[in-house]
Amino acid sequence: MTFCLNTQIIKPENGMKIQNAIILLHGYGGDGKDISALSLNWKRHMPNTVFICPDGHETCMINSSGYQWFDLTKEDPDYILKQTIKSENVIKKFIEEIKFEFNLSNSQICLSGFSQGCMMSLNVGLTVEENFCCIVGFSGKIINKNDLKNRMKNRTNTLLIHGEADQVVPSTHLLEAEDFLIRNNVSVKTFLIKNCDHHIPIEASSKALNFILKKI
Repeated sequence: MTFCLNTQIIKPENGMKIQNAIILLHGYGGDGKDISALSLNWKRHMPNTVFICPDGHETCMINSSGYQWFDLTKEDPDYILKQTIKSENVIKKFIEEIKFEFNLSNSQICLSGFSQGCMMSLNVGLTVEENFCCIVGFSGKIINKNDLKNRMKNRTNTLLIHGEADQVVPSTHLLEAEDFLIRNNVSVKTFLIKNCDHHIPIEASSKALNFILKKI
């Protein structure tokens, strides 16, 4: 099947039956190959899981060799919101294609992402009718709290991980997201990593893996 997004797909080894999927959304200027590195360790613990790592639907405005989920060259909140809604629609279509291709339901899918990919995971993950297995976000934030609150349709269990020393997306956004999700009755766990900047260290990967294993 041809998907609406170019994607890296890491299937289970030895032809094992696919029972779950983890969709990994990369950060601003990255691509699916970048974030697929998370699967190298995770797949050993989830032998029946397919890892799906799409490229963003747009070439990154400041890095033509990478991709973006929405444009960050303008700081206008209304413009950014319109761009994120456009991106949501593409990702939701992609997820439906994945569900059809691998015969899966939302409850068998973990939606995860880094930075801009985390932001989109939260927006997409909480605005569809059916809960996902879980949402795991690294170094992100909630793009527009009022908009998300008005459109929220489910209460998928969520884990958010952030580096304390992150200067790209400051760690205060982790606390703000946690407060927002709690106020909106979403079960959320958070983990702040000391002396960590804007990346996914082994500690974060391990915390995420343990969380996913309890939900999948």
